[in-house]
Amino acid sequence: MKKDTPRQVLWAPWRLEYILGEKETGCIFCTRIEQSPEHDERNLILLRGETCFVIMNRYPYNNGHLMVVPYRHTGDLTELSPEENQDVMAMLQQTLRVLSEAMTPDGFNIGLNLGRVAGAGVDDHLHFHIVPRWDADTNFMPVIGDTRVIPEALNATYKKLRVVFEKLK
Repeated sequence: MKKDTPRQVLWAPWRLEYILGEKETGCIFCTRIEQSPEHDERNLILLRGETCFVIMNRYPYNNGHLMVVPYRHTGDLTELSPEENQDVMAMLQQTLRVLSEAMTPDGFNIGLNLGRVAGAGVDDHLHFHIVPRWDADTNFMPVIGDTRVIPEALNATYKKLRVVFEKLK
């Protein structure tokens, strides 16, 4: 997009709550996992494992954007124990199976940003991103309009994925 080209506005009223709402203190991952499992749907937690959990990204890059997060609060990958490493990898694999069955993507991006300069929005608590991708999912909106379109509401995606996580336990 050229610098002198004005940006178009896409109406996204759901973001107003985030913009005007009270800013959260503390670690967003720790505060959610410390809450009772009865709040998992509200917190978008799909699965709790032995040493890590799966949570939806509230501001996804694409439909079905999930994160695998160790319970332990650390931003240093080298601090994970062998058990945590094994559990994270197993949960990443399980998450791929769930997304494949529930959403039939054509591929995935899996990533970990270590440190703020590497793109980590939360740099003091490791979290692995899993982003489902489809052929031609990059269309004119992100390319021309510099805007992402998420075609399904988060709560609808949550319910769809939760059913498959439960089935594959």
